[in-house]
Amino acid sequence: MSVMPDTWIREMALTKGMIEPFTEKLQREGVISYGLSSYGYDARVAPEFKIFTNVDSAVVDPKQFSEKSFVDRETDVCVIPPNSFALARTVEYFRIPRDTLVICLGKSTYARCGIIVNVTPLEPEWEGHVTLEFSNTTPLPAKIYANEGACQFIFLKGDSPCETSYGDRAGKYMGQKGVTLPKL
Repeated sequence: MSVMPDTWIREMALTKGMIEPFTEKLQREGVISYGLSSYGYDARVAPEFKIFTNVDSAVVDPKQFSEKSFVDRETDVCVIPPNSFALARTVEYFRIPRDTLVICLGKSTYARCGIIVNVTPLEPEWEGHVTLEFSNTTPLPAKIYANEGACQFIFLKGDSPCETSYGDRAGKYMGQKGVTLPKL
């Protein structure tokens, strides 16, 4: 299994639509960086947020998820309350090749502010907008900036294609658009 370089990521994005929209060079001027890097792709967060709240005393249950657990905001700057979190999505739509697994790591700019970005692996032949979780681990409100870098995706190419892909299994999060809530 190999970590794939910028040349492979660019080729797959431009010829196979692996990342749309695709930014060929790292954008850094006045923003939290996004775009193609040496061995990864820094994705942006879209301006759609679901901020978790306890206004209705809801319980977060992954088997019976209640929409009363959050408030929706469409904004350029999302403020996450102290010790809370928000769901968002990438601007980019991903189409993962059958022989590739993708892992995601948070941006150091957010990590140094106590903001953790969590994403599960993108499995072979999965496609969609990636749902992002931003956890504010601090006792202070924290800002997330829409249309700027949020996390970096690392592409791991297997020595051979998998026997059964996410697409073959018809996974429950296949083709997701927008911020996608938990499903059972």
